Amino acid sequence: MIFSKIKESLASTLPIAILVGILSFTLAPLPLRLFFSFLIGCVLVIAGMSLFSIGAEVAMIPIGEMVGSTTTKTRNLTLIIVVSLLIGMIITVAEPDLSVLASGLSSSINKWLLIALVAVGVGVFLALSMLRVIFGISLRLLLIVSYALVFALALLLTLLGKEAFLPLSFDSGGVTTGPMTVPFVIAMGVGVSAIGGKTGTDESFGFVALASVGPILSVMLLGLFSDVSAVRAETEILSGSILRVYGLTFLDQLRDMAIAIGPIAVFFLIFRFSANKNLPVTAFWRIVFGLLYTYLGLVLFMTGAHAGFSAAGEAIGTSLGKHHSYVLLPLGCLIGFMIVAAEPAVHVLNDQIEKISGGAIKKTHVLLTLMVGVGLSVGLSMLRVLYRFSIWWLVLPGYAIAILLSFFTPKSYTAIAFDSGGVASGPMTATFLLPLATGACLAINGESDVIKYAYGLVAMVAMSPLIVLQGLGLFVTLKAKLAEKQKEEAPRISESAAETVEELPAVSAETATALEEVGAIDAPAEIAEQEPVEIEIIDLD
Repeated sequence: MIFSKIKESLASTLPIAILVGILSFTLAPLPLRLFFSFLIGCVLVIAGMSLFSIGAEVAMIPIGEMVGSTTTKTRNLTLIIVVSLLIGMIITVAEPDLSVLASGLSSSINKWLLIALVAVGVGVFLALSMLRVIFGISLRLLLIVSYALVFALALLLTLLGKEAFLPLSFDSGGVTTGPMTVPFVIAMGVGVSAIGGKTGTDESFGFVALASVGPILSVMLLGLFSDVSAVRAETEILSGSILRVYGLTFLDQLRDMAIAIGPIAVFFLIFRFSANKNLPVTAFWRIVFGLLYTYLGLVLFMTGAHAGFSAAGEAIGTSLGKHHSYVLLPLGCLIGFMIVAAEPAVHVLNDQIEKISGGAIKKTHVLLTLMVGVGLSVGLSMLRVLYRFSIWWLVLPGYAIAILLSFFTPKSYTAIAFDSGGVASGPMTATFLLPLATGACLAINGESDVIKYAYGLVAMVAMSPLIVLQGLGLFVTLKAKLAEKQKEEAPRISESAAETVEELPAVSAETATALEEVGAIDAPAEIAEQEPVEIEIIDLD
């Protein structure tokens, strides 16, 4: 298993490493120390992603399924709501992406206040997701109501002169659904759906989609009571030797990931010895070792992403912004296309999609579609950096198109698309793409505009899968209907041909022999005798 995971992680990370290597020797030269630091980061990202994938498969997904199915079996609504709320808050506090975003704003917004508000938002909407499956509420209806509320609050912020808070609000919805949240939440959805006898993609997915809405609303509410002009963004990058940077980052991640995994491990132990006492001993120890794999994988991954990718991303963005701003748009599309394949949670989601759909939805199709969508979204984000226009021009038509497509796309694709939006904007987006945009914006527009135009990139990455994956679903549906129509018409054509043949007049044996002699037919074959057909023979002499 480990070798297949390493191969998958290598294939995901290698294209980014090659592109950064080309840039560092051409358009955006990196100091040799920074380039070597990036290469070390690549090795740690590959190792960390491999271990994390194993841990998610062995521990996180089974825990989520057990929690979802066991709480649903009780049929106790109060217990279901309380457990969902607690789980949502615990895994959100543990989410590395959120920590990255909050740390970058800590000089102007209290880090733990922001994390707490976002955690409450995720918990509330995760509980709502559980109730949706239990009571059979339409996901489309909840999404329409939720995003109507989001845009109502966004309009209010704009009217109050606090539009600059919008990019941060939409970004918060993307960063909360990363490598910690996605495996757990999706598995909970599978467990809940299985108890209700609804094991298809229609009900198993959609949990991440709703969980992404809560943080947007929470941060917008914070914006109503905050001084937007005082909000400043900064990228936390350590200086010094490679050994010092990686050593300090590694120690920080050992602590942060222990804080992340610890509450989940404690919750599992409590749950195991109270609500699920019949869990086999082998399964118990398998999950324990899976949690260790998850922990070590996240430590290595986040160390590489923070120490190697963040500094390289900002340096490349700053250099391109100063000297080659014309390449930001195509380069943004290319990097966005490749980087989504390096997101660990994307592979977890794709595996679950293929498994739950019984192979009907191929993970390779989903991944390629995601790559195209994210590439376009990063390109649009670079346009905002270059031309300084409001995020309204992108998010309003984008979400309107996504909601409109949900009326024509199969429910399974809608649920998968909205889930994929949160999954695509993971730690690689937060630690490489966002610093890249920040560096470019600093060079082109100055520090005061970073929060307005560089932020919002995560939101764009989260929004594009909503459109492209539903577009894929619509294409697949239309293609299937066309094939079915052609299949139905084929027997009709055969029947018509047979009827035509039957209606043709038969000829006598003498006539068939005469036709054979002049080469009109190959052989007389077996011809049923009917009334002879008179043929007038004309003497050409």
